[in-house]
Amino acid sequence: MNNDNKKSAIQKMLGDFAPKLVEYTDNVLFGDVWEGKELSPRDRSLITVAALVAGEHNGQLKYHLGRAKDNGLTETELVGVITHLAFYTGWPRAMTAIMIAKEMFESTE
Repeated sequence: MNNDNKKSAIQKMLGDFAPKLVEYTDNVLFGDVWEGKELSPRDRSLITVAALVAGEHNGQLKYHLGRAKDNGLTETELVGVITHLAFYTGWPRAMTAIMIAKEMFESTE
């Protein structure tokens, strides 16, 4: 097997450029944090999507919406989360997030 096939997506994108950030991403964030037993992957995804919408971190939202679906959240639930957040984080943030979600969900159909 080719060594590139064993690399994570972040290693392929940034491994040579920011190796320490890649190491933290793979080992700490997606290793220790995401694999913790305190919360289910579904709950972690729900929290992560909400935090990304609230913080207007739109660059990471598409990836985490896909991960949320992989972790058991439905498109209907994710639309509901974003709609709910409109009243707590601001309408513009929710509208931006819902457009990202719409585009992402339509591209995976």
